[in-house]
Amino acid sequence: MDADEELRAWLTLARAPGLGGVGIRAWLRKAGSARAACAEIRKNREAAGLAPAAVDWIRRPDEARLDADLAWLAMPGHRLLRCDEADFPPQLETIPQPPAALFVAGDGAALLAPQVAIVGARSATAQGLATARDFARTLSRAGLTITSGMADGIDGAAHAAALETGGATIAVVGTGPDLVYPAKHHELAVRIAQHGAIVSEFAPGIEARPGHFPRRNRLIAGLALGTLVVEAGLQSGSLITARLAAEAGREVFALPGSIHNPLAKGCHRLIRDGARLVETAAEVIEALAPTAQALGAELRARLEAPELPAASPTDLAARMQDPDYVALLAAIGEAPASLDELAARTGLAPAALSSMLLLLELEGTVGPAVNGRWQRLFRAGA
Repeated sequence: MDADEELRAWLTLARAPGLGGVGIRAWLRKAGSARAACAEIRKNREAAGLAPAAVDWIRRPDEARLDADLAWLAMPGHRLLRCDEADFPPQLETIPQPPAALFVAGDGAALLAPQVAIVGARSATAQGLATARDFARTLSRAGLTITSGMADGIDGAAHAAALETGGATIAVVGTGPDLVYPAKHHELAVRIAQHGAIVSEFAPGIEARPGHFPRRNRLIAGLALGTLVVEAGLQSGSLITARLAAEAGREVFALPGSIHNPLAKGCHRLIRDGARLVETAAEVIEALAPTAQALGAELRARLEAPELPAASPTDLAARMQDPDYVALLAAIGEAPASLDELAARTGLAPAALSSMLLLLELEGTVGPAVNGRWQRLFRAGA
């Protein structure tokens, strides 16, 4: 099968009005490929389950628009990440209405890293913005990728703080991947694409519409192992993200605030509804570490890769010189050890140990915990 023709068929399906990810997946299962699906729909004017507008588009697509999409995809760092590819994020397969394809500007592999979503009010307070930055820095240093929606307020603060630490960040947007909304985040968008990824379910050139943002929010919630809400009013879209995260079986964290702050009311409602009240980033790390380790094991098995994500030699060498990491590796020794045992041997807090073990496990320095016990995979300097 010609790869260019298959990609063009994917773009045709992606732009079909009302088809959506579920519809595309159904036709792929039925026809076996995007090209075969388009051919079958074109032959059958009364294609079952398809709106007339979708059939009309697939039969007579705007070829110039498809050419423009292909030109965008041909640019360095641009990709259509499809659900039939091995590195499509597995965490999106289990969410309601999973996408069939994602337009990515940046590093598509970033979507496979353990992520935590940080979301909140666009009109956040100065304290809320400072708190979002503090949490994002700590979580990023612990090896978690910061995911958000690149909106004004909490989203932008979280992205920027992750970049300040040298960590990766992912922006899931409600426009095409070539547009920046709000426009003031143009420079931020460039940096995100350079040190992470901008991700969209919408094709290039598609502008922001109100209905796009709940769709974007489900992807934020689905990609992340957990969602942290920093500030949110009772009508905030962040509450939608939190609800979608809970429905997808993900952790939901909320920061409490003053009863006199309207932007604390949404967080308080989440806590009343079962979200985990947190006061420090260490609590988030401790809660997400086991899930991150399980995701890493699943992805290594899926991709048949020894490490994911791979640590650079410089990063690994720096960790091997860090006194806390040296003490931790010495404490693990030759026999598996539990988190409590490691805490007693090193004097380090369990939350700090959890984040350190997460990084070492992802790098392949230690093995995944078995029955709650950790094991060295190789000796430092060996």
